[in-house]
Amino acid sequence: MDGIMPAGLGGMPGGGAMPDAEKGDGTMIDLSSKIETSECYARNQAPGFPMTNLFIGDSRLGCKSDADEQLIIHISFQEFVKIKTIKFVAFNNGENPEENPTTVKLYVNSANPLGFEDIDDVDPTQVFELTSEDLRESSDPLMTKFVKFQRVRTLTIFIEDNQGGDVTALGSIRLIGRTCATTNMSDFKKNPNEM
Repeated sequence: MDGIMPAGLGGMPGGGAMPDAEKGDGTMIDLSSKIETSECYARNQAPGFPMTNLFIGDSRLGCKSDADEQLIIHISFQEFVKIKTIKFVAFNNGENPEENPTTVKLYVNSANPLGFEDIDDVDPTQVFELTSEDLRESSDPLMTKFVKFQRVRTLTIFIEDNQGGDVTALGSIRLIGRTCATTNMSDFKKNPNEM
């Protein structure tokens, strides 16, 4: 299956959280502080379980789909980031395993906002087939195809199906990576010898 990466490959031991500050030395961080929340959205989210719950660190709150098992989560960042790993955590410690997501498709820098009517027309950047083990808090995060996640401004996550439940529930998402080095042109000074 081209584009499908088996879940549970490498990453941080125990899925532990990374520091939330850039050290300037290429250290990987939790990218939740780099999310531009005003530009994020979810399609088919249940009113009592919005996508904003996914980034607060309490899997008992989480996000649930509303009408069926499919869910689209669109994340926009304040600046370009590199995403090395992604950690999906089961809702409420996997209390209802049939609601756990299975097929998860990632789309990087989509030109247009993706909806259910057109998401199948776009090739995903990466696909994960998740198991209940992958969704445990203590499991390792999933490695991205890092070369394809080098300059990410938006990330769309399409949860296509689950383990047989009427709705899908997800406890949290952790995106680990770093910001992209950028050049601030105003930092350059004119050389007086060239004037």
